[in-house]
Amino acid sequence: MHRARSLEHKYKSLLNLSYANHTKAVVFADDLVIMIKAESIREAENIANVELNKILALAKENKIRFNEYKSKVIPMTRRRRKEQKDLEIYLNNKLIPQVHSLKYLGIILDSKLTFREHKLRG
Repeated sequence: MHRARSLEHKYKSLLNLSYANHTKAVVFADDLVIMIKAESIREAENIANVELNKILALAKENKIRFNEYKSKVIPMTRRRRKEQKDLEIYLNNKLIPQVHSLKYLGIILDSKLTFREHKLRG
């Protein structure tokens, strides 16, 4: 139990980082979600990569390791995307794959926030 509390405390320390104005971090157990609001793909990439570097530095201090193979990037917007380029966001010097949907805490989120896939599987 002590180890679980200690680990939870380490992850919650990630919430105390100084993030950019359009960045929000959410921690649940050992899952970290970073949400970024940006006007363009390039801006989102830049912000995300800077924020991830901050997070990785703190994680290293706290002996936390993020698994780049379990990590995903999903651009979310209800608008039509102007740029059809994939986001290039890196974790541990590896490109994080971009997906159109992902399951988080039992909910399937999709890039258009329609929850269509979640409703079909539910």
